Parts: sequence; structure tokens; C-alpha cells
Amino acid sequence: MSEDAQTPEGVRPEVAAAVGDWRAYVEAKMGFRNHWYPVRFSNELAEGQLITLQVLGEKLLLKRIDGKVYAIRDRCLHRGVPLSRKPDCYTKDTITCWYHGYTYRFQTGELVNILAVPDSRLIGRRKIQSFPCQEAKGLIFVFIGDLDPVPPLSQDVPPGFLDDDVMILGKHRVVNSNWRLGAENGFDALHIFIHKDTTLRHFRTFNFPIGHTPLPGAVQVVEAADGPKGVIDDFAQHKPIWDGVIDGRVVVRGPRSQQVQGTSASVGTSIWLPGVLKVEQFPLPGLTQFEWYVPIDGKTHLYVQTIGQQVQTDEDRQQFANDFEAVLKPHGLDGFNADDIWAREVTEPFYADDFGWVDEMLCEPDTTILEWRRLASRANRGIQTPQDLR
Repeated sequence: MSEDAQTPEGVRPEVAAAVGDWRAYVEAKMGFRNHWYPVRFSNELAEGQLITLQVLGEKLLLKRIDGKVYAIRDRCLHRGVPLSRKPDCYTKDTITCWYHGYTYRFQTGELVNILAVPDSRLIGRRKIQSFPCQEAKGLIFVFIGDLDPVPPLSQDVPPGFLDDDVMILGKHRVVNSNWRLGAENGFDALHIFIHKDTTLRHFRTFNFPIGHTPLPGAVQVVEAADGPKGVIDDFAQHKPIWDGVIDGRVVVRGPRSQQVQGTSASVGTSIWLPGVLKVEQFPLPGLTQFEWYVPIDGKTHLYVQTIGQQVQTDEDRQQFANDFEAVLKPHGLDGFNADDIWAREVTEPFYADDFGWVDEMLCEPDTTILEWRRLASRANRGIQTPQDLR
């Protein structure tokens, strides 16, 4: 089938029509617009520094001016060239196009001058698109969309992330798969099979079945109008499988200890719009992992991995920072999650032409994924399309 036969979202129409009540999820190949997304850590953007990045297909310029971060589209209104090709910033809060001198204010995107045509009628009447920015917990969030008023950040992050006493540390990297494969890999109750040999077992004693199936009551949908929207999966209400048997012989066994309670290294996971996972009591007891799957385009996503811990004193903060560098990052975010990244990237070709969404063969534990697809389809604030980039 030709590209012309696809819908404006770039998704094959027969696939979108076949999936029923989660069609919008399939159509969101480039992500959901009118949501907040983390794009960098605050310490990665110094005062006066200019960086370029891409979110939901949008190519952006970010700059910190007098301590505040601003974002504008990286495209001159005149002839469409990227301003970042040769960023000329003659004043701290403007950028001038290197080609013809069109000059824009970072705070608003307003065209404030054309250096060679100072009397142009366009000046003060045209704007490059700007995007709201907010910093929280050491992360820079950008709102991709055009809603007015802009919803509060608290509606687009998991409960607990913004708590005053929670300290957040983390990293980010690019993964060569669609963002939805990242989200489903994180929330998939059956995917723990790939983690059976994790090095985390050297740093904690845990129960870790090779798989578990949600029982009735395990999955809860959260959809309050004034709060974040998500699906919660309570592992205490799961049926665990400890031994993998082929032809009557145990061939693989999940680690199990009488020293700890629970049937998993985590007590549960939850996934929230626009695409962020919360893993409780993980990677060690007393910690929470929050990870975002931020669409870059239809084929890649920015994997923003963070770990949160409640801290009360400077000593608590220093200890958490030390633990993060010594154990949590190398064995959790780098080691444990490396399995997830590999799995997403080798799954990508199956879904790249969209037919994977109808050819997949889900089984009983995948009810959690279906709940997420349905929630995301009905509760998102918009679908990013190629038209939004024009």
C-alpha cells in the first residue's frame, strides 16, 4: 500500500478501523499533543545556553534567560530554514535568522525586527510558535500543543512525583522504537521474564516470578477530571508463576526467598498519560521509579529514567546521590532497563508498518495493556499529526 493511502496521522486506515475502542492510541504514532513532556534535566541547560531537540516531531530551540527556560519552534517564518543552523543571538533574549535577518523574541516568539528591513509591516504582527516550559524536580518540561489555558503540570505526572519531600535523580537516552512500545514494555506484566537474570539480585533479596497474571480487582482505572489519568496494576492481586516447565521438566525458575514478603520486586506499577510509568518500591525498597517515553518522531523516543526517594536532611540527599551513582544507575537504569531497551528496539520492526497492532496475539496478562490503550484513547487531549508541524 502506498503512503498516500494512509490517514493524515500516518497510520494505515484499515488498521485504525480494526482495533475498535483504542483506535486513537494506534493513530497516536507521534504521540498525544496538548500534554507536558520532560525533555532535559535542568542542569543540562545553563544560563544563556541554547539547545535544540525534537519532541512529537516538533523541532525546538530552548534557551535559559534570567533563570527561566523558553522554547520556540526551530524554523524561520520567512523561508522555513532552521534557526539553529547558525544561531545568531545579538541580544540575550532574541535570535536572528542567519539567512535574512528575521529576529524573534524567545519569551513570546514575536517577530521583533528584520534587520535589513526595519520598517517592515510584518514586525510585531507575526510570531514563531512558542511552547510553555516549566521546571520541576530537576527536569525541564515542555507543553506541546495549543490549548489555552494550559493544563497544570500536576495533571500529566504520576501521583507522588511532585511531592515536596521527594528527591529525583535520573538520566535520559534515545531508544530506536516508537514510544508506545516503550510504554507497553514498562507496563506489561509478562515482560518480567526478560529480567530473570538481572544483576539487581546482587543488591537486594527479592521474590521475582518469571511471570504473573492479574486477578479480578488488580487493575484500577483512574480518570478524575482534575487529576492525572492512568491505570494501576496491584501485584498483590496477581497469580505468580515461579517455575517454567517444558515437557514436565523445570527449565527456568524465578528467584524466591522466605526472607521477604510479596510476589515481586515491586508492589505494583501504574501508567499515566501522556506516557509515563510509575514502579513502586523499585529498584530497591523505599524508592519509586518514574520513567517517561517521550515521542521524538514515529520511530524513536526519548527514554527519561528517574528514581525518587523521600529525603528530609542534607545527609539524606547526599546518601541518595551516592547510592544513585554507585548502584541505582549502573545496575538499575543501565543494567536492568537495558533489557527493556533491547526488547523495544527488536519489537519495532513488527509494528513499523502498523499491521503489528492487528497481527499481535495477546494473552491473559495483557489485559493491563488493553486497559491502558483504551484509557489513552479516550482521555488524551489530542493526537499529534504531520499537519501540526506545518
